[in-house]
Amino acid sequence: MGGDEILTFTVETILKYGARIMIVFMIIPLHEFAHAWSAHKMGDPTPRLQNRLNLNPFNHIDPIGGLMILVSGFGWGRPVQVNPNYFKKPRKGMALSAAAGPIANVIAAVVGVIIYKVMYYAYYANPSDVLFWMTLLFRFFTQINLGLAIFNLIPIPPLDGSKILSYFTSYKIDRKIEQYSLYIMIGFVLLVFSGLLDRPLGAVNDALFWIIDKLTFWVDPIMRSIFGL
Repeated sequence: MGGDEILTFTVETILKYGARIMIVFMIIPLHEFAHAWSAHKMGDPTPRLQNRLNLNPFNHIDPIGGLMILVSGFGWGRPVQVNPNYFKKPRKGMALSAAAGPIANVIAAVVGVIIYKVMYYAYYANPSDVLFWMTLLFRFFTQINLGLAIFNLIPIPPLDGSKILSYFTSYKIDRKIEQYSLYIMIGFVLLVFSGLLDRPLGAVNDALFWIIDKLTFWVDPIMRSIFGL
């Protein structure tokens, strides 16, 4: 490996960890705040009483989950406690409050793609290492956000997807899932660390990135006009 290749590898590695740090201190709080805000809006005072209606990272970061994001790009925040008894329709309320977190990740990914495009066109108009690195940083930032959204939507307890799924299932099925939740979770963790999910999750991530890229098509002509490309 030549000197330039080593430098490129080192910079990309630093940027990946930089994006993960941004996720831990900016997006995990946003994800958990979205859960808290949606539950609060539907009548549950629990998140407010537990001081979760804010973006203070120290109220939302789970030490182990945050470390997992830094190490692997996947992890979790400190779960927001929700009391479905306050909801007019408890199952629907739980599903909506659970969906709010991944939706926040997708919104953050859209913002990430827009900034990525701005950096991309700025780089081509005036090439510099800093602009190139910023372009890579926000691509990593976007991909991690999409990865977290996809990961959390998997219908395995205690992920958000399991609460969304419960809106469509019966109480009998819910009890069965709860009964075997520990075994399901252990099996799922082993599956994640085996790497068998890497390819399908990566394919979904790429597909979502492509969709967001197309939905933000309006950014491209604006940037071309601004930078004279």
